[in-house]
Amino acid sequence: MGVISTVLGLFGFGFGFSSGIVIGYYFFIYFQPTNVKDVEVRPLVEYDSNSLDGILPEIPMWVKNPDYDRVDWLNRFLELMWPNLNKAICRMAQDIAKPIIAENCEKYKIDSVEFETLTLGSLPPTFQGMKVYITDEKELIMEPSLKWAANPNITVVAKAYGLKATVQIVDLQVFASPRITLKPLVPTFPCFANISVSLMEKPHVDFGLKLFGADLMAIPVLYKFVQDTIKKQVGNMYLWPKTLEVPIMDPSKASKRPVGILLVKVVRAQNLKKKDLLGKSDPYAKLKMTDDKLPSKKTSVKRSNLNPEWNEDFKFVVTDPENQSLEVDVFDWEQAWLPLFMKSAVVPFCILYRRQ
Repeated sequence: MGVISTVLGLFGFGFGFSSGIVIGYYFFIYFQPTNVKDVEVRPLVEYDSNSLDGILPEIPMWVKNPDYDRVDWLNRFLELMWPNLNKAICRMAQDIAKPIIAENCEKYKIDSVEFETLTLGSLPPTFQGMKVYITDEKELIMEPSLKWAANPNITVVAKAYGLKATVQIVDLQVFASPRITLKPLVPTFPCFANISVSLMEKPHVDFGLKLFGADLMAIPVLYKFVQDTIKKQVGNMYLWPKTLEVPIMDPSKASKRPVGILLVKVVRAQNLKKKDLLGKSDPYAKLKMTDDKLPSKKTSVKRSNLNPEWNEDFKFVVTDPENQSLEVDVFDWEQAWLPLFMKSAVVPFCILYRRQ
């Protein structure tokens, strides 16, 4: 009798548990609550103190702090550009992660780690306000208030020892207040040499982490551990005064100013080789300064001539006479296809500079 009672008890528990899940799921999907009211929009002056305390954290920074400016135009720009930015950021993340994954797979004897899906979702970050500092230095300091409630789908599949594990990141929330410094400001596009990023306070990062379909962040102890770990690690790396430095260009080269004008007279070329099958060549010369992003300058085309004379003058701006050079290339002009290379010469400025 004891065995029969035990079996019947287990059967009753299993049947009741399964029935409860099915019935609860049915009620959750097909029955909507009736006490839901429409959202009511009211001015802030009509709220009492308790209601204000509840909504103050959600008020944009430009409302609470007069030093912050509205940047609705930037949010609109992100909204329109986000589909393309999403793809570009995901592609860049994959390119950066591939060598790191390959190195660690070999180190820990893992067969493979691959992105099954990688998208940041359809919701772009929003800026709640922007604060700009004015200083006497050659720099631009900005402090945006960033909030991002995203719907990403990042699925990573790892294979090792014949086993397969799938990890998925969903429902991402990031609240941060970074300080972005562009310095030094230089007279060469994009007009700044470095980007420095630091966090003025520890960010809030929340996300869902699913392993084999189960949300691990639903476990309170694990959730608190992950939150504390993220804040600690990010704080150790980027919390002010620590910064993330992103070099854009060499400021020493970008800040070089013109020191003179080089006058070049292209007189003639002699004994050029024939390039045309049915006649002589149609030569012209291209002149360009090293470390100069401006287009090359060209002489006129001399038709059917292997000893052309141009007698044409050109001017170039010199910024570094010790290291710059003048490059002269002679091409055979062709109407139907690309020009054919004929001759070249390089004249270092240091030779002329030292002679003077």
